[in-house]
Amino acid sequence: MTIAIGATKTSLAATYAGLGTWIGTATGNPGSTTTPSNESTGGSPSYARKQTTWSAGSAGVQNGTAVTIDVPASTLTYIILASAATTGAANMVDNCAITSVTMSAQGQLVVTPTFTQT
Repeated sequence: MTIAIGATKTSLAATYAGLGTWIGTATGNPGSTTTPSNESTGGSPSYARKQTTWSAGSAGVQNGTAVTIDVPASTLTYIILASAATTGAANMVDNCAITSVTMSAQGQLVVTPTFTQT
């Protein structure tokens, strides 16, 4: 069901954004529990989740600030949203499949998160 009331969409989107501000990457499906599987690890500088700041939002859309994540050589297939910086801990809020990004060497991935409540 599509939500017809704009204020309701905005409220729900703000609630979602409030659940997590940490963005990470995964090399495979992270699963549907709060502990992500396949989260990126390693590298130099070492992989670590990065914190985004969500906008005030309107019309059911929340935009996060861009984050630059250090990633090791790997193929990245998912982005994760978490409630804390701790890698691999039971704090994943959600995840999203992305078009595969293959890093042939250590590098950085820039992610600008957006959530749209319909």
